[in-house]
Amino acid sequence: METETATRWLSDAEQCAWRTHLDVSRLLMHQLEKDLQPFGLTNNDYEILVNLSESDDRRMRMSDLAGATLQSKSRLSHQITRMETAGLVRRENCESDRRGLYAVLTEEGAETMRKVAPHHVASVRKHFMDLLSPEALAQLHAALTPVAEHLRGQRV
Repeated sequence: METETATRWLSDAEQCAWRTHLDVSRLLMHQLEKDLQPFGLTNNDYEILVNLSESDDRRMRMSDLAGATLQSKSRLSHQITRMETAGLVRRENCESDRRGLYAVLTEEGAETMRKVAPHHVASVRKHFMDLLSPEALAQLHAALTPVAEHLRGQRV
């Protein structure tokens, strides 16, 4: 016989914190996307460019890039095709695995990063960092780190 477990509803304080988190997340991502539009980029484009620019030889296996950006392989493939058309990335075969592919940052993609990164950082500062005290940022980091670790563990 199954035992029903009572739902642990959110308290008023928990509900307030949760809804504030959702609201800030949506608003911030919307604003960052809006600030990337003049450069013809989306948040997803920028995240891919950052990952590639910070990787050895400015390349990542497509499967690793999909994992790093929390995208399905199919969705990433479509995204990379669009970015290839724009000249930002290219695909290369993996010599050690005939089925494997790399996404590689092109020189044009690297130049785009050099041009866009200062604007993106200014946007992050304006709409997030500069609105919080150093103490609040430290508290936010401390509060969210266990959540991030838990969620990373769920991906295994």
